[in-house]
Amino acid sequence: MAKTFLLGCNGRGAQHLPGNPPSIDDQFRMVKESGVFDYFDRLPQPGLEKEYIAAAQKHHLPILTGLWTYTLGRDEKLLVDNLRLTKEAGGECHNIMLYATHASGHAISNEAVADFYLFAYDQARRIGIDITFEVHIYMWSEDVRRVNQVADLVQARGVPFNFLLDHSHVLIKLDNPEEQERCGMRAAVEAGDIILDPFEPGNIVDDWIGRNMTLWHAVRPVAPNGPKNLWAKDEQGNAGRACQYPFMRPRPGEFHSEWFAYKLEPFKEVVKKVLRHHRDTPDSRLRYITTEIIDLIDYGQNARYSLFEQSVAIGGWIRDLWQTLNVEAAKDDRFPALEKIA
Repeated sequence: MAKTFLLGCNGRGAQHLPGNPPSIDDQFRMVKESGVFDYFDRLPQPGLEKEYIAAAQKHHLPILTGLWTYTLGRDEKLLVDNLRLTKEAGGECHNIMLYATHASGHAISNEAVADFYLFAYDQARRIGIDITFEVHIYMWSEDVRRVNQVADLVQARGVPFNFLLDHSHVLIKLDNPEEQERCGMRAAVEAGDIILDPFEPGNIVDDWIGRNMTLWHAVRPVAPNGPKNLWAKDEQGNAGRACQYPFMRPRPGEFHSEWFAYKLEPFKEVVKKVLRHHRDTPDSRLRYITTEIIDLIDYGQNARYSLFEQSVAIGGWIRDLWQTLNVEAAKDDRFPALEKIA
């Protein structure tokens, strides 16, 4: 059986009400005292690097992963600096979110994305850490068809493609023509050329999982054609996109829309598939899983439910699910020996 994984809490989820975060020390204390997580997921923020590192050491909660956003043609030095910061903070992996548009204003090609990946991969290897590239709205990978295209280009150069699978950025487009239009794939979805539903054969997430390229799985609940974030608006007055849905039933007044438990089923199905693949694949590359209940406009900005309570609940569910899947496999002759999660 594959080795187990490390479970982290995104630092933006280490707060109750968005806009009123605890001190950095308290964030680490909360995550540690929850008893659910192995590590803290966040790149130490600019100007606060020493505070993050001190809190990690004080609470014996390492900062193993983190991320940053980058624009091609502008942020190459920033990337190198952040890789170095990741290493200095005791981190093992830096996730790279690369915007779809170059600093000069043009859309970046798959070849340009692959070249940036190879540059980042080389820089990270020099200092002994890993990188991942993520499927994410606003980024080169918002059109999810591009993920395999870039992965193929990278692998053709003899380099592994380290993928961060954040299924929320896929499921946000399920049953949602408006979201599909944003990245130009509505026609392909309607024609059946790309399948987003994780319950349907031939869906894109199954394909990614089968490629065994997922190093990091980001777990955020999202509902197909879910409600936009009506409590947060952008500069043009548009509501935030529907990229976060409460995992636990919100208390009265905590959520801007009606909540239905069944809408979580596609999200849960993806997590089950990722964990089953990890369980059943001796050379599984999965190493990190993070809970991703965050406070940005397209997620939980101005939410009235506790981001931290939701994060802990998801973390506990992942732990329980992993144990359940191990028990399930123990009843199958194909899996004579199973390693339990720590």
